Order: sequence, then structure tokens, then C-alpha cells
Amino acid sequence: MSQSLARALRILVELGEGPRSLDELAATIGVHKTTVLRLLRTLEDERFAYRDEGHRFHLGSRLFSLSGAALEQRGVRGVAAPHLADLNERTGQTVHLGVYEGGEVVYLDKYDSRHAIRMYSRVGLRMPLHCTAIAKVLLADLPEERRRTVAAGIEYTRYTEHTIAGPDALLAELEKVAEQGYAADDAEHETFIRCIAAPVRDAGGRAIAAASISVPDVVLPREEVFALLPELLATTRAISADCGYITHITHID
Repeated sequence: MSQSLARALRILVELGEGPRSLDELAATIGVHKTTVLRLLRTLEDERFAYRDEGHRFHLGSRLFSLSGAALEQRGVRGVAAPHLADLNERTGQTVHLGVYEGGEVVYLDKYDSRHAIRMYSRVGLRMPLHCTAIAKVLLADLPEERRRTVAAGIEYTRYTEHTIAGPDALLAELEKVAEQGYAADDAEHETFIRCIAAPVRDAGGRAIAAASISVPDVVLPREEVFALLPELLATTRAISADCGYITHITHID
């Protein structure tokens, strides 16, 4: 990758986190302001970035169409959409779809709850690998050696007193998830949120995505969150079936 392209991409990634000044971008990327300004002018010309009246830079409108096209090209999102919308309607809770891509787990779709309390999450946002239910489901589907490699490379940030604190504990948790077929975030990422997740499988049986239900503790107590598991599993089985996954094969003599 050329140096200029790499720097331009780093600028876009940084702007994806929020508006930035020229000084902030130069400091983050580690180059002189004139170099960053030259790249920003090119990005502005192509509508990948724009500058507001306060001289802060934002992501530009060109990225809207590209992000929409990227989502449409992810077939599982379209297949899952009616099932997730129905789950959201039936439970009234926040429903997410996530995927594992390039060593990161990101939200691919989201359906907001009907309650006043909303989760801070959005399509494209990365999830911590060691303390979110969707990430656990997707990591649990990896081959054992790959799991160990991923677990060894994680920075184990302690978000709550329940957050998994190291690779051995995470590997034990992933083993459990693989056996039971679902995962939980039991106030591990945020103290007031519980989440359950289950895999979406393709025709080959691989977990290509995971769906989840997330609930604040002021809305439902812990036991009632876990009582939603049958509905979640029924939904992920239906999505998996639409993706070509067959759980039982009947042999006809």
C-alpha cells in the first residue's frame, strides 16, 4: 500500500470516530500539517471529507453511498432482516446482528428497543472481543488454534467487575459457548446491560454472523433476559435455514 493511500485511510478512520481539527489529525497520523492538508483537500474534492465553519473535518457524503453499498453486498444482512425485525417487534428489545471480519467484530445491523433507554451502538461500531456476547459466539466458532491466537492478542480492558480478565478465562468461556450454542454478556461490558447472542450459520455450518438481544437492567431483571433465549434461538435457526443450513437430515431408504 502506498504511503499516501495509507495516510488517507487513517484520516478516514480517525474521522469515523468524530470531527477532528487539522492539528489533531496531524498529531494522530504523525506527519506535518501540510501533508495532512494536502490529503484532506483531495478527500474534500472527492466528497470523502468536508470542513465545517469551525475548521473541523468530518466524513463526507460520498461515504454514505459507499457504506450503503457495502451493507447491501453483505447477503446475510438482507436474509436476516425480516427475522430480526420480527424478533424486535415481539420482544420490544434491542436486536443486533454482528460479524467477525479482519480480526474485529462489528455491528452489521441494529433494531432499537421500544423503551426510552437506548443502547449506544451503531452499524459499523467495533465490539470488544472479550466481553460482548456476539463476539464470544463468533470467536467460539473459530478452530481451537485460532481461538488461542486471538485470545493471546486481546487487550483485556476491565469495563466492569464482571469483565473477563485474561486469555485463559476467555478460552474457557469460548469452550462453554461452543458447547451450549449461545453466549451471554452478563453485565461484562456495561454494568446495566445484559445481552444474549446466538450464531447464524451458512450451508457449510460456519457461523457467518451472530444475532443478539440486549436489555438494560431497569427494563428486565436478569432471569427474564435469559428467558428470551428460546425466541432468540428460534430466530437464528430460521435465519440459518434461509442461509442454507440444515440441522437435521432425514434419510429415506
